[in-house]
Amino acid sequence: MSSQIPVKQIDPSTDASDNNKKKAETVDLYAERKKIYVKEVKGLFQRIRFFSLMGLMGMYFLFCWITIDGQPLIHFDLPAREFHLYGATFYPKDFFLLSGMLIICAFGLFFITTLFGRVWCGYTCPQTVWTFIFMWVEERIEGSRNKRMKLDKSENSREKVVKKSLKHTAWLLIALATGLTFVGYFYPIRELIADLFTLQANGWAYFWVAFFTVATYLNAGWLREQVCLYMCPYARFQSVMFDPNTRIVSYDPSRGEPRGGRKKTAAKEELGLGDCIDCGLCVQVCPTGIDIRDGLQYECIGCALCIDACDNVMDKMNYPRGLIRYTTENELEGKTSKLLRPRTFGYGIVLSLMVSAIIFTLSTRVPAELDVLRDRGALFNYNGRGLIENSYTLKIANMSEVPQTYQLSVSGLDTLTLTSKAQVNVASGEHLSLPAVVEVDPESIHDTNSTITFTMRSLTDESLTIETESRFVGPSQ
Repeated sequence: MSSQIPVKQIDPSTDASDNNKKKAETVDLYAERKKIYVKEVKGLFQRIRFFSLMGLMGMYFLFCWITIDGQPLIHFDLPAREFHLYGATFYPKDFFLLSGMLIICAFGLFFITTLFGRVWCGYTCPQTVWTFIFMWVEERIEGSRNKRMKLDKSENSREKVVKKSLKHTAWLLIALATGLTFVGYFYPIRELIADLFTLQANGWAYFWVAFFTVATYLNAGWLREQVCLYMCPYARFQSVMFDPNTRIVSYDPSRGEPRGGRKKTAAKEELGLGDCIDCGLCVQVCPTGIDIRDGLQYECIGCALCIDACDNVMDKMNYPRGLIRYTTENELEGKTSKLLRPRTFGYGIVLSLMVSAIIFTLSTRVPAELDVLRDRGALFNYNGRGLIENSYTLKIANMSEVPQTYQLSVSGLDTLTLTSKAQVNVASGEHLSLPAVVEVDPESIHDTNSTITFTMRSLTDESLTIETESRFVGPSQ
């Protein structure tokens, strides 16, 4: 859809009355989208992307099926407020770890972008991954770039309908598998599939599977580069992280210009031409449809398909590779490029500190919790034996993957005794509230308010012991 405004063309050689008679012309403010037909290319960076794509897709589609001791490897159990990750269970109180992980991801992205530009976009971004899968399917069904262009321009025929139907069916099946897998991280995947096809799943399960199916189908099949150009904010703010030492995909104009076609046997020096033969392959393989020879553009996602295409042409022409390559602005200008610089040091230090903090927190994290709440309804009581009693509520949480048996005890004063249940069984993920009564001989009390310590020791895991301090209140001396 285009927006147009009238623009009156003024001819200085005529008077005002003549100019007023001229018809207003229109100028498009927004260009209509032109479909991009990406040409398939083979090369080093395409192989790297293939293996990264296979690894990422393998993890995404398989991890929800893997179980450890009957527990899914990754499972976000929202109703139970439990999050199972790689054999560990986390709870809402651990959300500060999520904040730390998000900070690590952000500074990791900044650090990598400062060094190597948009390699995240080119090799690991989900939009790129699924788009390349959809393009691969399209290539297999409809044929090469020229065949796809010819097919789209042709009249409707049996061949066209069959190919288009097969392509969109394959896209929808991939999108459905994507939606099922995503929901499978929140709803055990084996139960999800059985419940969906027996109509036993709740309405939200159907909604979210349908939502992610449609979103994947539209983003990877129809929108493609539009997501990168207009919907993704990273394309807009990446420039603040670039500097002349950032390694990006660039065309070398000093070597390639002036460009022009020639025979393989022709001497470029005699023709007064550079290495670029102006074949246009770098444009044909670009998934965002730009010409890298025009310089750095925000639309470039750093996928390096143009490098592979250009290197193949250079090989055929017996020219050195690298006319288009990963390089820096300084190197293109013949200057020295620095890998380490203040900006990268800053990002690297913050990233290292955050990673160290998260590792330390996880390594020292205790898979159990003991909170002691003193009964404030009464300061103290005398029991039938003349001993002073204080009442407490013990909040016990088992955050391990197995049931635990805990032995409870109390210390801090002579003759201090825990009169309530001293041994308790707590299931995995259970939060137990237990009333407790502590008594002491009045002769052992020297202060009105004394510090005591509750100890919870696991009989299942001998290395697990938790101590929590509280206060014991007695009569004034």
